[in-house]
Amino acid sequence: MLLIECPYCGPRDETEYRHGGQAHVPYPADPEALSDREWAEYLFYRDNPRGMLAERWLHTAGCRRWFNTIRDTETYEISAVYPIGAPRPDTAAEAPPGSAAALSPAHHAKGDPAARAIASSGSHARTATAHTAPASAGSPAGGSAAGDPAAPGGSPASHPTSEGDER
Repeated sequence: MLLIECPYCGPRDETEYRHGGQAHVPYPADPEALSDREWAEYLFYRDNPRGMLAERWLHTAGCRRWFNTIRDTETYEISAVYPIGAPRPDTAAEAPPGSAAALSPAHHAKGDPAARAIASSGSHARTATAHTAPASAGSPAGGSAAGDPAAPGGSPASHPTSEGDER
């Protein structure tokens, strides 16, 4: 469980908050001029670095105000909390050598040539085999729809994330 320090109320349990995604995502200057693909990328595509990430949080069970944090995505450690509208603090100087926060941009998704190739291919979804049962005798390659709750005749009970998953 995370202990998040609201800049207005002080430290509180993470259950009092709602995660609002990546912080500092600029709104397009002229959204009407964007293609459907560019608009979709603005709405849905976010950085997913290994290391420090600026995030927005809403204190839903407290002051109901938005604020930003800098959180390490590997350790969940929050290194900075600051109000919306304030500039992002420089936390790289605080990172110990060898930590994810101290890695060069080449180690992060935007700097990784393989990640750039995947991003430019337009294929960001998981592959179908990640969500289907293994092939067995008499079933089509890649499994059947019986284990897929979204498919006709699918069973939610057999889906690996239907029970006990705390996403």
